[in-house]
Amino acid sequence: MKILLLEDDAKLAGYVYRGLEEGGHSVDHLTNGCDALSHALYAEIDLAIVDRMVPGIDGVSVVRALRGARKQVPVLMLTALGDVADRVEGLAAGADDYLCKPFHFAELLARITALARRGHQAFEPHVLSVHDLSLDLLARTAKRGGKQIDLQSKELALLEVLMRNAGRVVPRTLLLDKVWNLNFEPSTSILETQISRLRAKIDKPFDLPLVNTVRSMGYTLHGPS
Repeated sequence: MKILLLEDDAKLAGYVYRGLEEGGHSVDHLTNGCDALSHALYAEIDLAIVDRMVPGIDGVSVVRALRGARKQVPVLMLTALGDVADRVEGLAAGADDYLCKPFHFAELLARITALARRGHQAFEPHVLSVHDLSLDLLARTAKRGGKQIDLQSKELALLEVLMRNAGRVVPRTLLLDKVWNLNFEPSTSILETQISRLRAKIDKPFDLPLVNTVRSMGYTLHGPS
């Protein structure tokens, strides 16, 4: 999933960011409420994690503005303000869930999964399929021909982008941005390495290759014509 994290505590943000990335999610981290609101309104995100006390505008105002703009992305408020009145205010503003600091990361993940399941059921299927390949976005598991394929977090993220754009050429720059949050061409062949590993798992054991290279452009994933 593409997750927006609004958190101005650098240490906590780093902890959450690393954990979510290791779980196969792509995270956009912002520290200012105004920037986060603009990002949430115009960027493609699947879920937002919002702190209340941040620079710019506070987290409650961010959520209220999102709902006023009819943006229905699931929102989890993550904050130290845990009184009943604070929780009521956050939920009344439009937050879908409210988790108080300090928290256990396992609980954060469980709540994210629950919100994602709710959101995907409302707006899109949680399983992507191309030919005999399927990717469960909630369980973070892939299967081809009914056989489960063991993929690492970056391989899963890469496969998700390709499957969401099945039949279309996905430029290298877009893959680098979506999977590694890189807006520049790295000096190493990080993308080619991961594509090679992905092919070894989802293509090599099967008769029909699904991942194809489009020279000088990028990659495409598609079934038989």
